[in-house]
Amino acid sequence: MNQLTSKGIVLTRTDYGEADRIITLLTPEAGKLRLMARGVRKQKSKLAGGIELFSVSDVTYIHGRGAIQTLISARLLTHFGNIVSSIERVQLGYELLKMLNKATEDQPEPEYFDLLQAGLHALDQTLIGTKLIQTWFEAQLLRLSGHSPNLHTDVVGNKLVADAKYSFDFESMSFASLPDGLYSAAHIKTLRLLFSHHQPEVLHQVQGIEATLQTIAPMVSAMRTTYIRT
Repeated sequence: MNQLTSKGIVLTRTDYGEADRIITLLTPEAGKLRLMARGVRKQKSKLAGGIELFSVSDVTYIHGRGAIQTLISARLLTHFGNIVSSIERVQLGYELLKMLNKATEDQPEPEYFDLLQAGLHALDQTLIGTKLIQTWFEAQLLRLSGHSPNLHTDVVGNKLVADAKYSFDFESMSFASLPDGLYSAAHIKTLRLLFSHHQPEVLHQVQGIEATLQTIAPMVSAMRTTYIRT
């Protein structure tokens, strides 16, 4: 049988039988793979160390007749071990895996793998706040799915200006001018950064971003739940 290799990140693990486990692996080339890891729950299994959560691994597998392939070998490339330093980071780690798994079909573009790897890498750096990581991750999911908000003009086409206040319309994904609106130019600037190609490591250094996130984070989460399958 032809053996195939890929780099991947474990999204889910399900116990099967007495010692086996079915894993869902996100890869940059083959999308999602469902692999049967036989005997992986045995104490001396050689596979177990290569398919840890919050890790990037090299795996070798063979195609079966059904939807589930067979895992032959696994080698750990990168383990983001600092994620388990706190319950908060572990919980967010699980949430990132869950969000990406639910937001994607079986053949997601390679950018989704890059996003998850970058998210876990940021979560591994304990100085970066979890709210920033989660909000950035949700914004990037929206961007990749084609649901970025309009951050340049308002609902009637006027350019967003620095001295105005705005509300946000989720149907049009645009701001509307409102004298006592919740959102200011600082919030819009933060949104532009979150939906850009900047990584959390860079955003973490932006002065005042944690303060604006208090207002921005609920909006981005609402966008995600509105436009992305959860």
